[in-house]
Amino acid sequence: MGVLLALFLAQRTARIAGVNAGQVWNLCVLSLFGAIVAQRLLLVVVNWSDLRRHPSWMLGLGMIHHPLVGAAGAVAGFGTASLCARLKRLPIWTTADVLAAPLALGLAFEQLGALLAGSGYGTESGARWAVTYTNLWAARWSGTPLGVPLHPVQAYAALALLTLSMFLLVWLPGRRQPGDVAGLGLLGAGVAVFITEFWRDPEGRGAVFGGALDWPQVAAALLVLAGGLVLLQRGEKLTSYEEKDGSEGTDG
Repeated sequence: MGVLLALFLAQRTARIAGVNAGQVWNLCVLSLFGAIVAQRLLLVVVNWSDLRRHPSWMLGLGMIHHPLVGAAGAVAGFGTASLCARLKRLPIWTTADVLAAPLALGLAFEQLGALLAGSGYGTESGARWAVTYTNLWAARWSGTPLGVPLHPVQAYAALALLTLSMFLLVWLPGRRQPGDVAGLGLLGAGVAVFITEFWRDPEGRGAVFGGALDWPQVAAALLVLAGGLVLLQRGEKLTSYEEKDGSEGTDG
């Protein structure tokens, strides 16, 4: 559902930004295919001994939610999208703006899927909205603790990403120049991941600075830095253009 909604939203954002919607559709489909292939290959390699004994478990690979798997998919998807954009001669920054809101929407639904599967589970919680998993497959594939009330951190992340998607969609028609929406998307996604990680169980996520942070939070900080650099770069270019236009008007 998340994939389909993101694809349809990309058609709308492409029309808003004046980009060929058909080419954007092809780019999204190919990027998604590249991401899925990279993730599944990684999971097959890591779990090869188990999958060789139990081939039917191959069907359960889609239930595994892990930072390393997500990183492999992100790198493969980004590489495929960049290659497609260059081959089709699509404007890079405008295309990035077109994909920002759909990508946030797709990730929001991905987090809802993780909530249902028990993947990327949260820390123990006494809140009334805590979730308790009882399915053995959640424990088998994701190491989810059974019978323990947990923070529904996947829902927290989904709400944050859904809000980000709506904000980017509203911002797109009024952007000052190409790249603004993409920069804001990187900033927002980084902030959402960094904050929600505090409620996510640290098992398998690595410890940085003596356990103060985990590796997804480090990646989130890099996203915020990248978003800031994109906005700064676009802002400097816009300022130089305004100064040039102003000087030309004065000379005239």
